[in-house]
Amino acid sequence: MFLEAQRSGKLPPNNRIKWRGDSGMEDGKLAHVDLTGGDYDAGDNVKYGLPLAFTVTTLAWTAMAFEHELKAAGELDNVHAAIRWGTDFFLKASAKKNHLWVQVGDPNADHQCWVRPENMPTPRTLYEINEKTPGSEIAAETAAAMAASSIVFRKDKSYSRRLLNKAKLLFQFAKTHQGTYDGECPFYCSYSGYNDELLWAATWLYLATKRQVYADFIGHEAISSSVAEFSWDLKFPGAQVLLAELNMTSNGGLQSFKAQADNFVCAVLPDTPFHQVFITPGGMIHLRDGANSQYVTSTAFLFVVYSDVLRRINQPVMCGAQAVPPARLLEFAKQQMDYLLGANPRGRSYVVGFGANPPTQPHHRGASTPVLPPGYQVNCGMSFSEWFTPDRPNPNELTGAIMGGPDGGDNFSDKRGNSSCTEPCTYINSLSIGPLAALAIRGANLLATH
Repeated sequence: MFLEAQRSGKLPPNNRIKWRGDSGMEDGKLAHVDLTGGDYDAGDNVKYGLPLAFTVTTLAWTAMAFEHELKAAGELDNVHAAIRWGTDFFLKASAKKNHLWVQVGDPNADHQCWVRPENMPTPRTLYEINEKTPGSEIAAETAAAMAASSIVFRKDKSYSRRLLNKAKLLFQFAKTHQGTYDGECPFYCSYSGYNDELLWAATWLYLATKRQVYADFIGHEAISSSVAEFSWDLKFPGAQVLLAELNMTSNGGLQSFKAQADNFVCAVLPDTPFHQVFITPGGMIHLRDGANSQYVTSTAFLFVVYSDVLRRINQPVMCGAQAVPPARLLEFAKQQMDYLLGANPRGRSYVVGFGANPPTQPHHRGASTPVLPPGYQVNCGMSFSEWFTPDRPNPNELTGAIMGGPDGGDNFSDKRGNSSCTEPCTYINSLSIGPLAALAIRGANLLATH
């Protein structure tokens, strides 16, 4: 439901978020194109291409890896709808070859106005990449999103083909015109470069097409590294988990992707000799303040997916000489998700509308602003004192939103001014759906069957 609250554009008749309305209905007009639709990334009203594409790629992976569980939970159609809301937008944004609209909305102006998107007076500035101003990260991530989604929508042949064709062109663009796009800085700077996105996009294109050209790129051209983070900025572990099952090797045969996926697990788990990631006293992964929950859900997601892979190939994770069974990955994933749901030192939920003492002040413009009449003139200068500063619960419940979460000492402040703790993001939630579906449907059998 949180992802539905993030929608921009003309909302469908079955919209479940009654306090949301149509917004951004003139997006793209400045360039005489239609860029309505898509999603706002977090608590603001900007549509950023890189995190939106990662949200869609991970939703598509979720729909594939957890199809049975999502169907049993009655949520598969909702996941498909969330994916399609993103891919419909990407088809508009990628209409011209070697060109992609990558952002709608001036972030600095947007951040100076605390207003719901339905009434925003801020400029809907457009940002693009092309042959002269390349952006390999965003082009490749959008290619990954469309390639992965083309697999999900295979039953709709013409739509699936359109997505796959665009994915191929965008990957070619990312590869041929290499360069980092820093136009989303300081909000979404790609600190990790674009090698991970090129590998990630090639992996999804290989899975979607089984064409040798992508396998060759993966095995010989792509660069792959062992890291301890899976996020909108860093995709290596995601690609490595996908490729581990295929007996493929990276860097011209120097290392198997299985070994690199293992290295990710070994760096995260506290009970291995190669442990790198900080775990709070309460047991939560903590990489950095500011939407830290994204690393909690992304790790839980990869651990559940990888445990299923390991079970299929009948192998453990190898951390040096130490063999880690798939069940340990599931146990750790469950602990991370349980922490967000309430099994933490504060005994509280970090999910809006769920569990004990859930958050009431998400850092989110739409949720914290009352529903205003269409055409209502908002005074940006007064907007913060009216709707941001008051210490009171938001008037609209942002159901299902997972907060940015506690700091490294398990401390949490339920104040919308503390965006590090209380701002939700689409990619925190997109990565939570798979592990939650597995826990809900497999339940007590989750550990027993492994």
